[in-house]
Amino acid sequence: MASTNTFLLQITTLFCLLFPVANSVVFNYPAVFNFGDSNSDTGELVAALGDILDLPNGQTYFKTPSGRFCDGRLTIDFLMDAMDLPFLNAYLDSIGLPSFHKGCNFAAAGSTIQPATAQSVSPFSFGVQVAQFVRFKARVLELLAKGKRLDKYLPAQDYFQKALYMFDIGQNDLAGAFYSKTLDQVLASIPTILIEFETGIKALYDQGARNFWIHNTGPLGCLAQNVAKFGTDASSLDEQGCVRKHNQAAKIFNLQLHALTKKLQGLYTDLNFTYVDIYTIKSNLIANYSKLGFEQPIMACCGFGGPPLNYDSRISCGKTKVINGATVTAKGCNDSSEYVNWDGIHYSEAANQYVSSQILTGKYSDPPFSDKMPFLLSLKF
Repeated sequence: MASTNTFLLQITTLFCLLFPVANSVVFNYPAVFNFGDSNSDTGELVAALGDILDLPNGQTYFKTPSGRFCDGRLTIDFLMDAMDLPFLNAYLDSIGLPSFHKGCNFAAAGSTIQPATAQSVSPFSFGVQVAQFVRFKARVLELLAKGKRLDKYLPAQDYFQKALYMFDIGQNDLAGAFYSKTLDQVLASIPTILIEFETGIKALYDQGARNFWIHNTGPLGCLAQNVAKFGTDASSLDEQGCVRKHNQAAKIFNLQLHALTKKLQGLYTDLNFTYVDIYTIKSNLIANYSKLGFEQPIMACCGFGGPPLNYDSRISCGKTKVINGATVTAKGCNDSSEYVNWDGIHYSEAANQYVSSQILTGKYSDPPFSDKMPFLLSLKF
């Protein structure tokens, strides 16, 4: 019996090492404040502009459009679950007494790090999101000072310093630039973009933020939207079918973003930075999609036009329009779990779940997860 128990323990230990369970990870943060674009928007742009999303958006998990540009949950939703925290409510989503006790989400789809222009999809650039946070914090402290009636809806005063500040932004700065700039011009703009990002980080630091979690940008050239626009010439594509120039720009942006986090960590010794290599995780997913249970690495699940991309920039997921004299609808595929990409721009819930599981292994982070990190990992097998 003893030998059997020992054998079972060895097998269990080996299984846990080879297949870490994301749901068993607990991060010791009381709240999360998130800044970003559609990769982590949980309803901000919809709250600002109205019902711009229709089914099949949200069909997989929420069964209705949830403000997310996805069929279900985003990577940040899975990470919040891993931290044993509720999904983040959008800052502008004021209907139904939303609780901000455990944090707030300022991310808005289409947002850029650089200030928005008249052509921008979203007016909520990174600087605006930071300004919204400053206003949010001031208002919370003002309300808390008046009594405990709103305590269950608002973060405690000390949460602002103890919280985790998460960032996933920059994709739109690069992708949007390619519509009017050459690769060299896009690369030349990166330092200016990152100066704006550094300004926002310093502003949050001045507000008491100390724990920063930063996602770099993914392989932009592997999004159906960019392949459709910039990949019509096969010579512009790599072996995965992705646009080379877009991915090159993303890699250089990420190198400079990583260097910036190192610089800021050196300037502020009481600051904790975690830099997460989303690019490598997503690139690995696209390169090994079939081994990971997916059928389509680039083609959109919800779109119009059919293979190879099922993407048409004139009509977004769930919408019906008249195109070339015919009424058409951008419909969802039968099984979104077979697709890495949801709508040509955003990942499916299944892909987001894979990305979050890889993040939680800790091996794609700098520094990697260890006892020296600003949080503790509690593995419950």
